[in-house]
Amino acid sequence: MSSRDIESRTSNATPNRWLQLVLGIVCMAIIANLQYSWTLFVNPIDAKNNWGLTAIQLSFSIFVVVETWLVPVEGWLVDKFGPRPVIAGGAIFAAAGWVLYSYAATLPALYVAAVITGVGAGCIYGTCVGNALKWFPDKRGLAAGLTAAGFGAGAALTVIPIANSIRGSGYEATFFNFGLIQGAVIFVIALFMVKPVLPKGIVVSARLVMSKKDFTTTEMLRTPVFWLTYAIFVAVAAGGLMATAQIGPIAKDFGLANLPMSLFGMASLPLLTLTLSIDSLANGFTRPLCGFVSDRIGRENTMLFVFVGEGLALLGLMEFGHNPYAFITFAALIFLFWGEIFSIFPALVADTYGAKNAAANSGSMYTAKGTAALLIPLASVLSAGGNWTRVFVLAAFISIAAGLAAKFILAPMRVRAIAEANKSVS
Repeated sequence: MSSRDIESRTSNATPNRWLQLVLGIVCMAIIANLQYSWTLFVNPIDAKNNWGLTAIQLSFSIFVVVETWLVPVEGWLVDKFGPRPVIAGGAIFAAAGWVLYSYAATLPALYVAAVITGVGAGCIYGTCVGNALKWFPDKRGLAAGLTAAGFGAGAALTVIPIANSIRGSGYEATFFNFGLIQGAVIFVIALFMVKPVLPKGIVVSARLVMSKKDFTTTEMLRTPVFWLTYAIFVAVAAGGLMATAQIGPIAKDFGLANLPMSLFGMASLPLLTLTLSIDSLANGFTRPLCGFVSDRIGRENTMLFVFVGEGLALLGLMEFGHNPYAFITFAALIFLFWGEIFSIFPALVADTYGAKNAAANSGSMYTAKGTAALLIPLASVLSAGGNWTRVFVLAAFISIAAGLAAKFILAPMRVRAIAEANKSVS
């Protein structure tokens, strides 16, 4: 679509879209605890109940599956009823799930709590991303990236208080208290969330090809472009997850995990701890950065650069990773080139299929994360005996191939599909 003003509905008192974005980011930062703080509870739960780590961690898998795969349904509710009731409902579910965790005396109760918590997280995640896409047709990549960064880095604010609470009051009280606090804060924020009503004068870069037609999710699922995009998402997510989920075992097998390291005058830390801290920052930073870049140079152009970059970083870690400083550097680059999938793909879906049903449609694409997660065990099979070369080569090949496919197959397909859709509504 050439540079032009987007015709949109207006009102005399148009809400501030940046405020709406900030509120969504805050919600995402709060629910990040539901995923990223879980690891702090595992050992205390096992110490009290002796259920075994495998059985306890199954509840985390249940949470991720529910949180991921229900997002399209929750997105449909957002598109139909607006963000306020869905986020408020998500706040109630999220709080109820953590409160139930605090009372769980059996594994089935723990798993039920995981389901309830997953529903709450999905409601909030899908709503905030969908809302960002609708409010910012001119900056979709940046808006989605900032929102996703809230989820990626939000737990950093509360990990220490939660860890201290577990040590001081026990995991049950921590689940109960933080569950109620998090739920209450999100519920209050929900009262200030409104349906997008855009001001006039929004100008979109000529490099961004956008559809004038608003596709329903059913219509979207019938298009080849969606399934090619989905396949690329799965490929990149799986390739990155195969490496990023195994950073700990890789560092151990390389003999580096507990090596004391100090950077920029920081206190000495084990290499793995320092690496994970830097990787988390890179993972959060890349989401708005690459989203912003994709708003300027186009989605597929950005995908080509970052996916090929991820592949090269994986090969770099394979080749030079036995050096501690090279390990830290290439691991950070892998996360830097990988984390952007959570900003570019939602923006691309909204560009291709319209803003009206953006929450449900981007939610359908988000299920690719769950699909990719099913392939993670493949890394354990390939790395049998500590041979990580096969994992790195496969992950790098997949990532580079996905970047080339995005630029040279997806891009022209998407241009043709959008042109056909625009003809149907002109």
